[in-house]
Amino acid sequence: MKTVSRIFLLLSALALVSCEVFFEEKFSDDSWEKKWVYSQHPGKEFGQFKRTAGKFFNDEEADKGLQTSQDARFYALSTKFTPFSNKDKPLVIQFSVKHEQNIDCGGGYLKIFDCNLDQKDMHGESPYLIMFGPDICGPGTKKVHVIFSYKGKNHLIKKEIRCKDDVFTHFYTLIVQPDNTYEVLIDNEKVESGSLEDDWDFLPPKTIKDPEAKKPEDWDERATIPDPDDKKPEDWDQPEHIPDPDATKPEDWDDEIDGDFEPPMIDNPEYKGEWKPKQIDNPAYKGIWKHPEIDNPEYTADANLYLREEVCAVGLDLWQVKSGTIFDNILFTDDAEYAKEAAATFKATQDGEKKMKDEQDEEEKKKAEAEAKTEEKDEDNEDLDDEEDKEDSKGEAEAGDHDEL
Repeated sequence: MKTVSRIFLLLSALALVSCEVFFEEKFSDDSWEKKWVYSQHPGKEFGQFKRTAGKFFNDEEADKGLQTSQDARFYALSTKFTPFSNKDKPLVIQFSVKHEQNIDCGGGYLKIFDCNLDQKDMHGESPYLIMFGPDICGPGTKKVHVIFSYKGKNHLIKKEIRCKDDVFTHFYTLIVQPDNTYEVLIDNEKVESGSLEDDWDFLPPKTIKDPEAKKPEDWDERATIPDPDDKKPEDWDQPEHIPDPDATKPEDWDDEIDGDFEPPMIDNPEYKGEWKPKQIDNPAYKGIWKHPEIDNPEYTADANLYLREEVCAVGLDLWQVKSGTIFDNILFTDDAEYAKEAAATFKATQDGEKKMKDEQDEEEKKKAEAEAKTEEKDEDNEDLDDEEDKEDSKGEAEAGDHDEL
């Protein structure tokens, strides 16, 4: 029994050793300024990031990240690290986003690059490997982007994944497995999963419609047909409207002036509408014709859809109308459990943020109420002063009248 336990512990230790953290950035101090590089791409007005926990937080130091600080700006900041490949192992990409400004339109995603990235010239058209994270613009766009580059072309996920749109911190996780499957998690909860081949258009379809096949001319797709033996009743055809039989010519009606009196028209209760024969099952019905398919000669399976041979850099390349988003806890690893533990702080972080924000909102409410009362009191005093001025003016006028007498 002891031997079995030792083997289990040894295997567990080996599993831990085999797991790798390729890159992790928590912005725990100002050293990020030496590692991250701002783009100087011409023609763009780039905004600056600042390290802060924002206006409300759970732990001010632990919750500090990089925050967009200027409205209506492009942002382009990146860092490089030791290159790695996810060959034959999972790739886990995770980071946290906090839109404390209640974002109206702007990106909150990461871009992952290979070593060819020119950091000082990074811009919206710079080739990337993966783009992942939330994007919000108005009420119509609130989604999580999952975009892969494959053979030089960017491919968007074919599913709609809704992102969080509140003002608190949320963790976004993308897990890509070497069996070409994936998962997307928000706050450690799976929100989407599936097959890379099925959910992106990396490859041509496996089958196509047979170009040689054509629907036979005598193929009948009508499930029912008019009954050939059904005959229209002889009394069916009746006018839709008839003169009102109860109408009488008004007593003051003058035929010479008003013309011949014609009663108004009313709906005919005998009218039955257009006659159509009843429907019966079509004895020649063969069903809906389906175009036969054949194997697509242009399709070739690819077992390495998941593979990124050289992951070397991560960037924040986005646009924001209203600034204030905080990026933090960036992690690249092959260990989904490690990422899960790292994101497990989300609940405590959100609770702390909500508590502080509620307190701030309450203070703002009290301050606004106090200011409103002060303004109301000032208005009352102004009204009182106006009344006193009127009384004084009236008294002076009366005194002046007596002088004239």
